[in-house]
Amino acid sequence: MNKRIIPSSELILNKDDSVFHLHLLPEQLADTVILVGDPGRVGLVASKFDSREFIVSNREFTTATGMYRGKRMTVVSTGIGTDNIDIVMTELDALANIDFQTRTEKTEKKRLTLLRLGTCGALQPDIKIGEWIFSRTSAGFDGLLNFYAGRNEVCDLAMEQAFMRHVGWSDLLAKPYFVDASEKLAALFADTTRDGITVTAPGFYAPQGRWVRLRPADPALNNKIESFDYQGRKIANFEMEGAALAGLARLMGHDAATICTVIAQRVAGEADTDYHPFVDKMIVMSLDKLASV
Repeated sequence: MNKRIIPSSELILNKDDSVFHLHLLPEQLADTVILVGDPGRVGLVASKFDSREFIVSNREFTTATGMYRGKRMTVVSTGIGTDNIDIVMTELDALANIDFQTRTEKTEKKRLTLLRLGTCGALQPDIKIGEWIFSRTSAGFDGLLNFYAGRNEVCDLAMEQAFMRHVGWSDLLAKPYFVDASEKLAALFADTTRDGITVTAPGFYAPQGRWVRLRPADPALNNKIESFDYQGRKIANFEMEGAALAGLARLMGHDAATICTVIAQRVAGEADTDYHPFVDKMIVMSLDKLASV
């Protein structure tokens, strides 16, 4: 069977054969990848490395690769939102599993380990600012995964249906998708993080129930989200990238998960802008865990 040749319009390469948005060459990517939203946080993660090979920046995408306790790791900034996760995940997978010379899939696929480290707002009253939440299941409100074949095979359809019934999901919104994190990573971080269902919102304001000048279409949606209970599990937090990461990784055959530091308590109406010490500790904890396997 002839392999599909990927047209240059579908996978764009730069003149130096680096992938279009990330400006990376295949040999620059480690098998273990840390994803952060803020390009400035790449330098913070890379400062923990014992040695660093390079740093490359293009738009909101900054990448560094180096060694940490004997393990080669790459840290990449994604910017904000699932649209950027679509770009980053597709290009990282291409770097690992596409032969750029022939523009065909490699016969033997590489399985990457991808861990997103971010910040979030808590949706349960007992979750404290500074806690680390592991997104055991991510609920995507953005609709990104719905554009990909195989979406239903990687999602928890029963949880999805139960959630839509519980909140009275509007048919004006994209159908939500519920997808689990990597079992391997869930086991690795079980003793250092709090397990939860996480909502990935397609915006920071009304999609997360915030009301500044424009009133949310359903002002009661956050209360419905907070009260959702599926087999004893509740929704713990809001963030903006994790569901797309989890869903695309499952479709591509990679291990992926999201850990977030809580910087806002939405139920109590509180936030802490001096959250950087919590994030720094989360980074060190995560690097140590990843280096141990």
